[in-house]
Amino acid sequence: MSSILSTETSGLQHQKTPQPSAVYRLVSALLVFPVFRVLFRGRTRGNGNVPMDGPLVVVANHGSHLDPPLLGHALGRPVSFMAKAELFSIPVLGRLIRSCGAYPVKRGASDREAIRTATARLNEGWAIGVFLDGTRQSDGRVNQPMPGAALLAARSGAPLLPVAILNSHRALGVGRSLPRLVRLEMRIGSPVPAPSSRRKPDLEATTLELQRRINALIDQSELNS
Repeated sequence: MSSILSTETSGLQHQKTPQPSAVYRLVSALLVFPVFRVLFRGRTRGNGNVPMDGPLVVVANHGSHLDPPLLGHALGRPVSFMAKAELFSIPVLGRLIRSCGAYPVKRGASDREAIRTATARLNEGWAIGVFLDGTRQSDGRVNQPMPGAALLAARSGAPLLPVAILNSHRALGVGRSLPRLVRLEMRIGSPVPAPSSRRKPDLEATTLELQRRINALIDQSELNS
């Protein structure tokens, strides 16, 4: 098993990172950044911590539906997220989200199938976005972290990048249908090495470290004062 993982990791390290598509650049320039920078007076901290080449597992807290497009466009490299397969059959939307790096997962697919699909994206050199809790949290923190991000990293050897998204739960959190124009901030931490194995204790240790780092980044921001 270890020899298979070593071969897989070696191949990943030599993958060329996909370049942003023209559609991705347009969405960033005309939609995401005007909303983030102007409407929400958004800013980012720690962009120098982002590895610009090779596979990467980007791990963040999850407070609102604003998080995927912000995380996908604010790091300086495209971040790919899984999306329901049926969305890709919608004429305009399907082409748009595919051009922005989204990849399809069938409704009812097993966790194992989703992990295989995400690993395939890492094999292509993508950055993969994962919300550590899996679902939105009303307080915007990491409360019940899941091991999926650590498992992806262990399978591929890709580093993990902790990112804290500040105030999105106040802007458009659980139970809100209209946004509040509060200030948003993204804080990017230092990369965390992949777990040394796929054993449960190693995955849990890495997952708890990611939770600790993301919540610490949240606590550092003056937006919480």
